[in-house]
Amino acid sequence: MRYVSTRGQAPALEFGDVLLTGLASDGGLYVPESWPSFSLADFVERFGPDASYATLAVEVMWPYVEGSVERPDFERIVAASYETFSNDSVVPLVDLGGNTHLAELFHGPTLAFKDVALQLVGRLFDYELAKRGEAVTIVAATSGDTGSAAIDAVRDREAVDIFVLHPHERTSPLQRRQMTTVVAPNVHNIAVEGTFDDCQDLVKAMFADDDFRDSVHMSAVNSINWARVMAQIVYYFWAALQLGRINQPTAFAVPTGNFGNVFAGYCARRMGLDVAQFVVGSNTNDILTRFFESGEMTITAVEPTFSPSMDIQISSNLERLLFELHSRNGEAVAELFATFRETGSVSIDPYKLGALRETWDAARLNNEDTLEVIRATYAETDEVLDPHTAVGVGAAQQVRRFGAVPMVVLATAHPAKFPAAIHEAIGSDPPVPAQLAHIGDLDEHFEVLPNDLATVQAYIRARSRVSR
Repeated sequence: MRYVSTRGQAPALEFGDVLLTGLASDGGLYVPESWPSFSLADFVERFGPDASYATLAVEVMWPYVEGSVERPDFERIVAASYETFSNDSVVPLVDLGGNTHLAELFHGPTLAFKDVALQLVGRLFDYELAKRGEAVTIVAATSGDTGSAAIDAVRDREAVDIFVLHPHERTSPLQRRQMTTVVAPNVHNIAVEGTFDDCQDLVKAMFADDDFRDSVHMSAVNSINWARVMAQIVYYFWAALQLGRINQPTAFAVPTGNFGNVFAGYCARRMGLDVAQFVVGSNTNDILTRFFESGEMTITAVEPTFSPSMDIQISSNLERLLFELHSRNGEAVAELFATFRETGSVSIDPYKLGALRETWDAARLNNEDTLEVIRATYAETDEVLDPHTAVGVGAAQQVRRFGAVPMVVLATAHPAKFPAAIHEAIGSDPPVPAQLAHIGDLDEHFEVLPNDLATVQAYIRARSRVSR
């Protein structure tokens, strides 16, 4: 498998290079040169309906890594990645009633869906770097959960330094502490005086600076890195397998910020999964909902909400979907995003919007809507939803098309990570897992820096062990 950039000017690369490169040199995102096919029916015939998550993961992802990773090594890496999860199913499904199910993606080490991909990606980095005898500096932007999951995946590794940029005072205190209380020589946290979009823009600007990028051997673990998306494809097939939907459609609702999680569902559909509907859930920062309603993306101010990981106005992975929508015309995509950056607004034509809306719907929930979904779900089922998952459940309730088709809502974080919102919704705190029990007693380590590229680059250069 080779990979091409969504903007059409960067060279095609094999998986190992894409893994370490992250963002393409032309500013685009890497996608597979072609989509492999995968049949759940064939998988069940070979491995049975009770096959493990790791077994399915190897089969779904193998076409994307074949030729770059030896098969026995890949099987070992995948198995080790999911041994870190507290639930034997890795991603268990919970029945909410009304033919609606939660896919609980938060049973990894940091209690967020990012673990499903990053536990694998960290080990793939180790494998590829050892093979090449190289080291990298990972620079990541996080709106909350990516940072802690990435840190957990690469902490104490000799061949990796990691610098995580988070928006100062715009994550939940617990999300911040999961990052900033980690003591490891290769871990550095930066609180940027700005929004998540500012953090993401800084990372992209560093990738665009060839001298800086080369001097620190820069890489990425954000969902701009194809390996992140690749690992997330698996749980769409897993959900259908657990529901017995081998040759029948399933629908998915996804609380959505940077669009990588739901784009992985699109990839699963391109591989052959029968998906009847994708529901994109937004909070007050609803640029994606407005896009799916009107075909227009217009940046507005970012408003803090109870679901901070979705407090975003620039959803990077939407570029991957637009690349497919524009028949893989990289020049057209580059022009589209140049206009978006210049004017803060861009639109697609009605024909393309109509093609999208054959499968895609979107809905928004404000803070009070989110709390009401948490209250109602708890009253009806005893399940406690985190605010992001509540947005997914509420969005599915608003725009669901097919009552007879199972709706799977991706539950993206453990509710204990957002105790203030949960307490406001149901009048009590969620149970606290062991991983979080004493995190409030630990010292934090982070640097507050201005939203200034040169300042952040200087900070990284001075501390990266790879810098030359």
